[in-house]
Amino acid sequence: MHLIELHDICKTYHIGQLDVPVLKGITLTVDQGEMVALMGASGSGKTTLMNLLGCLDHPSSGEYRLDGTDISALTADGRALLRNSKIGFVFQTFNLLPRTSALDNVIMPLTYTTEDVSDREARQRATALLQQVGLGERMHHDPAQLSGGQQQRVAIARALVNRPSILFADEPTGNLDSHTSKEVLQMFQQLNRDAGITIILVTHDADVARHARRVIRISDGQIVDDAPVLETVEAAAPQPVAAPGPAMGGMS
Repeated sequence: MHLIELHDICKTYHIGQLDVPVLKGITLTVDQGEMVALMGASGSGKTTLMNLLGCLDHPSSGEYRLDGTDISALTADGRALLRNSKIGFVFQTFNLLPRTSALDNVIMPLTYTTEDVSDREARQRATALLQQVGLGERMHHDPAQLSGGQQQRVAIARALVNRPSILFADEPTGNLDSHTSKEVLQMFQQLNRDAGITIILVTHDADVARHARRVIRISDGQIVDDAPVLETVEAAAPQPVAAPGPAMGGMS
């Protein structure tokens, strides 16, 4: 069974009396453990597609199954419950709470989960993740005291704290310099390779897309190409990354 199955997905926005079709019959599958780049120019529909895949929005028509669950039939509350249990997000702008420590930023998603996590366990889980992304000595700093790369590492730790099976990264290196971008992309590769987390990189940048193993290109709301990356950029990061859960270990 595929982790993600889309069949003839359409999304149309209604602006006054005007209908604006954004997605026009998207059909695709993604298997558990893949690292996929969803690539397209601004306005191509890639962000709308990510929002549907991430259960942030729902299609106008078509069928979407995530890990066997028919997402198309879920209410907004149902999508939120599934999103909090199976999906992590990393964004270009980090989206960290500005006057909150790195530790508390990572803990925050656990306050919305249906999982029974004690305050002690939440702090232990967040502390371990921050240590594993190299921020053990800066976990009590707020975002203004951290570099852009460090803030993105906090965001990655936060995305992993609920132990998701799939991670969406929306232009995750857009605000980073080239050296830091490589480090962050290396981390995603390790999470995919060593922890088995399915990762979908949403990007307009071909160099970023080459870090994935498969590139899905979207243009004008339709898939125009879906092919493996022939020369994946493989770069070994300083430390191996293992799964962020007790069954598979933690990022290290």
